[in-house]
Amino acid sequence: MDDRIVVEDLEQLSFRVDRRAYTDDAVAAAEMTKIFDRCWLYVGHESEVPELGSYVSRDVGSRPVVMSRGSDGKIRVFANSCTHRGALICSQPSGQAKSFRCPYHDWTFSNQGDLVGVPIPDGYGPSFRKADFGLAQHQSETYRGFVFVTFDPEQQRTLPEYLAGATDYLDLIDDQSEVGMEVIQGAQLHGARANWKLMMENSVDIYHFRALHKRYVSYMESLGSTPPRRRGGFGSALGLGHGANELPPAAARPLAYWTPMFGEEVRPRIEATAARFVERFGAERAERITGTNRAVLIFPNLMIIDAIAITIRKIDPVGAGQMAITSVALAPKDEDPDIRELRKSHYLTFLGPAGFATPDDIEIVESCQRGYLNRTVRYSDLSRGMNKEVPETTDELPAREFWRQWDRLMRDEESR
Repeated sequence: MDDRIVVEDLEQLSFRVDRRAYTDDAVAAAEMTKIFDRCWLYVGHESEVPELGSYVSRDVGSRPVVMSRGSDGKIRVFANSCTHRGALICSQPSGQAKSFRCPYHDWTFSNQGDLVGVPIPDGYGPSFRKADFGLAQHQSETYRGFVFVTFDPEQQRTLPEYLAGATDYLDLIDDQSEVGMEVIQGAQLHGARANWKLMMENSVDIYHFRALHKRYVSYMESLGSTPPRRRGGFGSALGLGHGANELPPAAARPLAYWTPMFGEEVRPRIEATAARFVERFGAERAERITGTNRAVLIFPNLMIIDAIAITIRKIDPVGAGQMAITSVALAPKDEDPDIRELRKSHYLTFLGPAGFATPDDIEIVESCQRGYLNRTVRYSDLSRGMNKEVPETTDELPAREFWRQWDRLMRDEESR
């Protein structure tokens, strides 16, 4: 029996994924060492630590970390683990601090990671040096405000090299403001009883939109807006597992693309903003920045959905059959307050965990996970669009790019 999980046949235009990839505990364990311990992983956005001493703590690749802007202004990513006996040195999700104190024995570390305080230091011998016990610092890099970390000491790719063609899409996002983008305060933390890769597939799958999200389609039409069409746009493989779908203007974009669902009172300002983008970038790129809708998958577990509002989703595995999802909204720093409220409303209405779309997506990926328990059907099919030179957004090219990289890493065929 062929033991390959990803089975691609270019002659037959067939691309199949063995459902063991979603259900097998051994596969889930191998992913942590072969993928999450080797890739560049998204930590957060630099706007989340705007001031000296500000920090956020979260799990990245199942490892607790702290992203801190030190008193010297530099952003660092530390292991959230005391170098003495291992307890978390930061238990709050965010805040501002000059130092981090371990609650176990009061070892204290500066916001730059140095060990600065040890109670009863005369209990240690002459070879003990505080300089040897600073917080473990992970290799991190930033691209256009997006902070990534790698746990691989032999990582050979710089972050821009790793991001490959995805840098173009991060540029499109960061160029939406002349003064920078910022994460809107407040995160949605939820999950699903399904494998994490199902949500990665779902997030770049436009084929399901009108079938699964009928309520939202009806809601948009009732407000005079046009939902995404079944045809049109294009899908892209961006290299190293990254992919994107890009749609022509359809849904509302509070940045510089007005539709009736925003109301007439804001139309002049949105159209004036659109004109400024044309002045800055020219008509073609301005249209792409402000008008097109896109879903960008950055391998392995980051999704950026830039449609209606900008949503950053970090999708983390919790064993084979569960996932944890962290979702935040991104917006221009200089956005007018009422436009910001409009953005937040549309973000929550469609992309929030209690919105029109996300509950549909959670329910359907959980349905897939339950369906896999039958085990009679061995493979899932992701062949749609293989017969086209330029696949559309309703085809499955981005998902295939994800699975090709997944397969290379799991089979140790991809260099660091």
